[in-house]
Amino acid sequence: MRIVTRPDFDGIVCAALLYDVENITEAVKWVEPSDMQRGLVEIRVGDIIANLPYVEKCSLWFDHHYTNKISKPFKGAFEIAPSAAGVIFKYYKDKFKHDYIELIKEADKIDSANLSLDEVLYPEKYDYILLSMTISNRDESDEAYWNRLVDLIRRHKVSTIIEDTEVKERCKVVAEENKEYKEFLIKYTQVKDHVAITDFRSLGKTPNGNRFLAYSLFPESVVNVYIRYDNKDRNMIALSVGHSIFNRNCNVNAGLMLSRFEGGGHRGAASCRFYAGKADDYIPEIIEILLKNESNEKEIVR
Repeated sequence: MRIVTRPDFDGIVCAALLYDVENITEAVKWVEPSDMQRGLVEIRVGDIIANLPYVEKCSLWFDHHYTNKISKPFKGAFEIAPSAAGVIFKYYKDKFKHDYIELIKEADKIDSANLSLDEVLYPEKYDYILLSMTISNRDESDEAYWNRLVDLIRRHKVSTIIEDTEVKERCKVVAEENKEYKEFLIKYTQVKDHVAITDFRSLGKTPNGNRFLAYSLFPESVVNVYIRYDNKDRNMIALSVGHSIFNRNCNVNAGLMLSRFEGGGHRGAASCRFYAGKADDYIPEIIEILLKNESNEKEIVR
């Protein structure tokens, strides 16, 4: 039995919970949603998919993304919820060997971006938020670290985890990156009416940093469009759309919108990846939809 999930804080918590209640016999398979959507990931009978789109061969599926909802019967649980980890926690209820109540509360808050201005500006004061930011690099070379975090989360409180030698060093790096990232955001973000557009494509390497900072730096915006080259392939564009968590006046369902552009996600946060040759068609259309700021809500059934 194998866990298939994505390398973000929610995915890591999902893996920790599943290790606690299921007989997992193989290492976690870490993948990106776009790879699942393109059929690039081999899913086997016995696999448990968490925080990713459904694939028919899997034995269990847990998710919470608006655009991943399906109508066919499956084993597992789907719910529009703050985190996929919360969906798993609710499904298994009292079967856990450890107390994960605080962890789930924090996973819900971080994945749904339900953060205060102080938490965004000073993440180093909040252990869970800072820990989640150490998972910003989605490179396969970091797999050992993701697996280490899964193990640490299963066995220790966050106050102990944050003092682990490797975790502590990564937290230090994150704090430095966040300072530099603020300057990158200011330089490479254009605010058009109520839409903040951050475009890092002109940079040789995409900077890492606090993904919530844009909302505090550009308070007049209701939504942020974040554009960069894919870390693995510069022939691909990675684009994310996030509703401001401080100016909640975006009417566009981001996940539903980006499902038209080879992506998907939540109402308030979504992403897509597409070939760079499509950028001149896709990006202006996405921005135009956000500028109109009209509701596009409708039920998705697959």
